[in-house]
Amino acid sequence: MSVRQRFSALAVTAITLIALSGCGTQVQSAINIPSAEAVTVTTSESPQVSRVIALANGSAEVISALGLKSLLVGRDIASTDADLSSVPIVTSGHQVIPEKIIALNPDLVIIDKSSGPQNAITSLRSAGINVVETPEAWTLGDIPRKVSAIAHALGTPLAGAQLNSAMAMKSTVPTYPQRTRIAFLYLRGGSAIYLIGGRGSGADSLISAIGAVDVGAAQLKNPFNALTSEEMISLNPDVILVMTKGLASTGGVSGLIALPGVAQTQAGKKKRVIAVDDSLLLSFGPRTPKLLTKLQAAVVKVTKS
Repeated sequence: MSVRQRFSALAVTAITLIALSGCGTQVQSAINIPSAEAVTVTTSESPQVSRVIALANGSAEVISALGLKSLLVGRDIASTDADLSSVPIVTSGHQVIPEKIIALNPDLVIIDKSSGPQNAITSLRSAGINVVETPEAWTLGDIPRKVSAIAHALGTPLAGAQLNSAMAMKSTVPTYPQRTRIAFLYLRGGSAIYLIGGRGSGADSLISAIGAVDVGAAQLKNPFNALTSEEMISLNPDVILVMTKGLASTGGVSGLIALPGVAQTQAGKKKRVIAVDDSLLLSFGPRTPKLLTKLQAAVVKVTKS
């Protein structure tokens, strides 16, 4: 399994019930982004399916954004948009349970490379269910391909094109220094996993889009790299970006700053930390445009300190 696939599995497994509220400031200066509204469209196209289970990461959110939530009879745990609360989760963590899915009598199951185990997927196909694999999205540029593939699987290609057009993100000029240096840290304190995002982490695409610099991507070749004191001091970010549960697993901002080298960075000295909901940060779907707006606003706020 690749580093990217391992991260995807870790991220999905870590997603549990997270309280959603408006964007605000956490204790000890972390700025929290718990949610973002999805871009949505409506369509007059008639889908070619009627009962869909969306197991591909975030695919249920795309289907809902296409105005076709009524098709959904099941979703994966990573699609956490509040609009989907009435659609049952049919996976155990990130594991596909074929018996549970077959019992719902779907005429389409949407998967991606992270869906598994493989014998479960084989069981679904052996039961005569149409299983379609759609591409994963790890950058902003991957989103249109992901949306188009899901829309084609539903038989609504025009709706897919409409949603892609609605999600097209216009460049904005940030009101903070455009060379603001941000480091993305993937943290799971309970498992002693402390990683620095590098080139291809996914977060680098978001950071670049808001006019900042991902210092990990600029210096580190691997998507995820061991967090060491030397590496953190060398990167010296102005701001640290983390996932909400990752921050909590370290004991909050104080625990984060106690990690090797963090206290010696500008971000650590000034407690400049932004935490984004685990399932939102790298969802790369209909919620991403609004996330970028909130992320840019958070950087503006945190860099004033």
